[in-house]
Amino acid sequence: MSQTTQNSEKSLWVIVSSLKEDTKEVDIQMITPSVIELLNEWQSKGSFIWSGPFDDNKTGMAVFEATPDEARGFYDKYDKVCSGILDYHLYQWSAIPFLSSL
Repeated sequence: MSQTTQNSEKSLWVIVSSLKEDTKEVDIQMITPSVIELLNEWQSKGSFIWSGPFDDNKTGMAVFEATPDEARGFYDKYDKVCSGILDYHLYQWSAIPFLSSL
């Protein structure tokens, strides 16, 4: 399989986010419109994304389908919005074994 083919294949990706210890409510209110805009932009292109918080109200997850290049682009935009307020990591779905059992 060529590099071009591998980079054009879509797969599931996950961004897991959590509040930093020093995050304040005003910080959350400040980034919320930009995060919503990012998710709406992704969906408006017909791309799949599912996101939401966990019960602890400190952690959230977004699952989306993308090529590796698209996933990196989405992550970079997320990073610009959430840097300094959230801790977050991008994973390919297969890299998180417990998710495969869902």
